[in-house]
Amino acid sequence: MRRADRLIRIVHFIRGRRQAVTAKTIAEEFEICTRTVYRDIQDLMNSGAPISGEAGVGYIIDKQYYLPPVTFDADELEAIGLGISMVRHWSDERFAKKADSAFAKIQAVLPANLQGELEQITTYSIPNQSAFNQTELPWTVSFSDLRECIRNRRKIRITYTDLSQRDTLRILHPLALIFCGPIWLLATWCEKRNDFRNFRLDRIKNVEICEDIFDDEKDKNLSAYKAQDALC
Repeated sequence: MRRADRLIRIVHFIRGRRQAVTAKTIAEEFEICTRTVYRDIQDLMNSGAPISGEAGVGYIIDKQYYLPPVTFDADELEAIGLGISMVRHWSDERFAKKADSAFAKIQAVLPANLQGELEQITTYSIPNQSAFNQTELPWTVSFSDLRECIRNRRKIRITYTDLSQRDTLRILHPLALIFCGPIWLLATWCEKRNDFRNFRLDRIKNVEICEDIFDDEKDKNLSAYKAQDALC
């Protein structure tokens, strides 16, 4: 990997973490030594990247900071196109509009020699069955509202219908939305079970957004969820 590419990816890597990222973690991710990480971080800071932190503690970056547009190769554009196609067909209207907006921004900054690649994307998702029938999505809760609760760490109270058609009330810490086509799962920490639980969106009858904010506890957060191999 070229050093210039690595510096860009380090910025994106740090931006994608909620907490400070240690030099050791960065070194392991990019398969470099910690001394190289220190040098890269210092160069990024010298270039104006708003990174704060120090060796042995970790680094964070101002979430408002964005790098200038970068170019993509044909396969990267294909992957982006597929992702946007899936968002259009398998989320909700609000999120689909965001996907279209992102794609338009990418298209606007692409150099002329790559503009044609967008017209030759050949990897697609297909609409879900409800889209073919021009009916509602197979869930009634707001996909976008759930994303906001995840982002803002707002607790939610749901009514959930299990496989035996019994309704239960749950208070949840929403952690992530996971697509297991054709089903969406809401990954959570469930206060009733005091453990991680997945809930199918199509079995959630209603969602009440609570005023309470849940803490990012290390044994109850998304990292801990992933560590338990709970992803489908």
